[in-house]
Parts: sequence; structure tokens; C-alpha cells
Amino acid sequence: MGLQVSAGQLLFWAAALSATAGSVLGAWALYALGRLGGRPMVLRLPRFLGVTGDRLDRTESWFARRGDGIVLLARLVPGLRSVVSIPAGTLRMPVGRFLLFTAVGSFAWNAALIALGTALAASWETVLTAVLSSASTYALAAIAVSGLLVLRRGRALRVRQ
Repeated sequence: MGLQVSAGQLLFWAAALSATAGSVLGAWALYALGRLGGRPMVLRLPRFLGVTGDRLDRTESWFARRGDGIVLLARLVPGLRSVVSIPAGTLRMPVGRFLLFTAVGSFAWNAALIALGTALAASWETVLTAVLSSASTYALAAIAVSGLLVLRRGRALRVRQ
């Protein structure tokens, strides 16, 4: 979108608002999943979510005290952007507050990325070259970390048996 904004094909605010609308709709769907499935759903999926009963109790307590800030700040962190919606729904955060903090955080994130894209649009070839030259390093690092996690998980399963 930043490239299109810099070329005058999109207005900055229209791009930021439309990206935010998409972010909020996706977050709302995950919130609904957490709200409808609740605590039983989370506890049935410990392998995928990495949550035990004790961990969920601690998370609920922490989220009850700081839920608004968690939802807002998580929108600025890749990886947490989507995940935070599930506990917000599970813990029955009021939907209006959830949507407000989701919209504010998502707008800040989207506006920053569009502004960055707009600023880098003039030198997109240089950016592309830099990204492609470092992509193999990041891919190898991701493969190594994934392998270590699989090995660790295998050891933990053998210990339990």
C-alpha cells in the first residue's frame, strides 16, 4: 500500500483505515472463537496453544488486571497481533472495549507500515535486494529453531511416558 500511496493511487488515510478495518474484522473472528469456545476449548487444545490449567489461571488473573493494555500493545507486535484475540474472548473482555483497543492499536501499526512503505517506495529496488540477500539467512535460522523445538518436544514427550 505504501508504494501505491507514494504513487498517488491511494490516499494515506483511506489505506490506513481500510487496512485497520480488515485487521479488526479478523481479530473479531478470533475473539468470537475464544468467546464461544471459552475455557474448555483452550484446555482441550494445550498442544496447539501451549496452555495448561495453571498457566490459564495465571493468564486470566493478569489479563483481568491489564487486558486493555495487553490488547492495545499486542497489536504492535507481530505474532501477538492475532493470538491476543483468543484470550480476550475466552476471558469475556467486553466486546466494545476489545474492538476499540484493537482498532486503535491496529491503526497505529497499519499507519506506521504504510508510512514506512511510502518512505521506502523511491528505493524499492534497493530494499528488495537487501531483503532477498538476507532471506536465506533468516530461512536457515527459522529451520534451525524449528528443528530444535521439535527435538525438545520429542524429549519432553519421552520423559512423560
